[in-house]
Amino acid sequence: MSWKNCRLFVLTILFISLACISPVEAYIGPGAGFAFLSSFLILALSFLLAIFSLLAWPFRLLAKTLVRRKSQPRRKGNIDRVIILGLDGLDPGLTEQFMAEGKLPHFQRLKEVGTFAPLATSYPPISPAAWSSFMTGVDSSRHNIFDFFTRDPRTYLPVLSSAEIGPASRTLSLGKYRIPLGKPKVKLLRKSKPFWIILGEHDIFSSIIRVPITFPPEKFKGVLLSGMCAPDLRGTQGTFSHYTTSKGVDVNKEGGVCIPLVREGHRIHTHLHGPENTLHKNGGALKIPLEILMDEKKNRIQIRVSGQQFSLEPRTYSPWIRVSFRAGLISKVHGICRFYLNDATPELDLYATPVQIDPERPALPISHPFIYAVYLAKLINSYGTLGLAEDTWALNEGVIDEESFLKQAYLYCQEREEMLFKALDRTPKGVCVCVFDTTDRIQHMFFRCLDENHPANKGKETAGYKHVIEDLYRHMDGLLGRLMEKVNEKTVLMVMSDHGFTSFRRGVNINTWLFQHGYLALKQSNITSGKWFADVDWQHTKAFSLGLTGIFINRKGRESQGIVSEGQELCDLKRELIEKLTGLVDDQCGEVAIREIVDAEAMFSGPYLDNGPDLLLGYNAGYRASWDCAAGRVTASVFEDNTKRWSGDHCVDPKLVPGVFFCNRAINGKAPDIKDIAPTVLNLFGVEIPQYMHGEPLLPATVKEGS
Repeated sequence: MSWKNCRLFVLTILFISLACISPVEAYIGPGAGFAFLSSFLILALSFLLAIFSLLAWPFRLLAKTLVRRKSQPRRKGNIDRVIILGLDGLDPGLTEQFMAEGKLPHFQRLKEVGTFAPLATSYPPISPAAWSSFMTGVDSSRHNIFDFFTRDPRTYLPVLSSAEIGPASRTLSLGKYRIPLGKPKVKLLRKSKPFWIILGEHDIFSSIIRVPITFPPEKFKGVLLSGMCAPDLRGTQGTFSHYTTSKGVDVNKEGGVCIPLVREGHRIHTHLHGPENTLHKNGGALKIPLEILMDEKKNRIQIRVSGQQFSLEPRTYSPWIRVSFRAGLISKVHGICRFYLNDATPELDLYATPVQIDPERPALPISHPFIYAVYLAKLINSYGTLGLAEDTWALNEGVIDEESFLKQAYLYCQEREEMLFKALDRTPKGVCVCVFDTTDRIQHMFFRCLDENHPANKGKETAGYKHVIEDLYRHMDGLLGRLMEKVNEKTVLMVMSDHGFTSFRRGVNINTWLFQHGYLALKQSNITSGKWFADVDWQHTKAFSLGLTGIFINRKGRESQGIVSEGQELCDLKRELIEKLTGLVDDQCGEVAIREIVDAEAMFSGPYLDNGPDLLLGYNAGYRASWDCAAGRVTASVFEDNTKRWSGDHCVDPKLVPGVFFCNRAINGKAPDIKDIAPTVLNLFGVEIPQYMHGEPLLPATVKEGS
């Protein structure tokens, strides 16, 4: 059944879901909490829209037929469908090694019948930037994504680079409540136009599943489920909860909260925390009661939350548990989470995933059309919606261990596989794209196991996890094998990754180097500073680093307290920094930490150049911006060991970490670049490639299998 033929079924699902949706509609902003919107109007309008859609269906069919006759002209090729399997972070070196060892037979087969080549990644080689270039065919200065977050030039504080979310512009004060009178602001900050929107303008349908930087979703001819950078219910990129009765536990957890527990006999009473209540003038986080009943005889616990009760054995995950938070007299917001019991005795140790947006009752638009998220949940049951779903920080902080992280990662992977094959069955013509994050997250957390001398191995189990990355590649080979069974002679299949991987052994704090060399100043004779530039003297600071990709110049007229003038002073400062930092040597190891530094103005010419770093840093293999540098701290040392389980990375010189490109067709002689994918897909369907795209087509409009 094609998507065109299943629209009536989708509308039926809409009616069913409307009957179940609670009386609230909410929008979430990273770090901004919730901005609630009365759902009465939303539900009423949705209900009327559904009725109108049914009544108007014959007229819309006639109108579409007439419009199709006038649709934008395109050449007719011999391709019915393009399938793109995105495997985030799949490394060409490891792929080639495992193929040579006979461990990836389906990848090897695809190479033999078509193409296998390294895929040049973006500059900077970070997933938000790379996937944005994949979909738009342009560089960061034209799609506006350089990193996960950037600095607000007014405050120097970090802001999410992909989306801007804020409260309604007008509110009504009613006693202790603040009622919004308009729709909260939800804006996608990625610019340029994804290739599936251009295809839709030529009446070509696309199914886009979990491609990064697609939140909030854009309208186009097709369906889409948002991926990386979609927030959790608290408006963050993922905040876990850790419950424990152990004494002396460090409650300060990066990426989550630790909640100490006190037993009351065989019971424990605590709370599950939700978003900030922006309807209430005094604010505060919404929370619901969470009761834990200890069953020592059976070595398990019972959990009561949000009107449900379920048992949990040690070392197991619960299914998705639906929870709801009351924000006002008639307002509720819905989420889902899983619980994992580390230990029941002698001390209780319980982990809860970030509370995610419930796909059956979405608190904000995470799909296009809005009901597509609901439709998918009806097909495959509930599923994770958080963009960065695999909880790397919980593993970094020791809240869960390697075994439980792998269980979680493959649970998400299983959901993604179901989504992919459902989408394939319903997209017989057009484009189907699905991105898997599992390949990226597992390599980030287990790369240390490929390097016996990695600093992160100290005090941690290594031998038992040496096979994890190989098993990951084998799993993806099995997925590819099942996918290839869906491919016919009129289907072009591409398998690609946004970047590769290398070890991350040593962190480099560029802010510390800038401070030591007089380019960054601190207040009151401080020699270190706190998070997010807490002690920086901006009136005497020329340059600073935030995030993972480069250096910002404190420029007059751009930053609120800028001191570096445009023109010669700016050029001299950039040249000076490039000369001093290129080839920077780590004295402890005797290795070069920074291979190259690129002046962004020399590389890019797009309209969003000023939103990214002025200097892009190309680190050597084994090095990356330190955790403290990324968070805007100044520490005592420029270099430090990376001892976190997050032990592999790709935020280095992009020439060191290309992605992979496989295709069941032979491409032209050009070395493929990630910006080539978008024009290639357009060309396959005979759609004119926009002149602004930087990439070039790798395949002609008419291709034969193996040609």
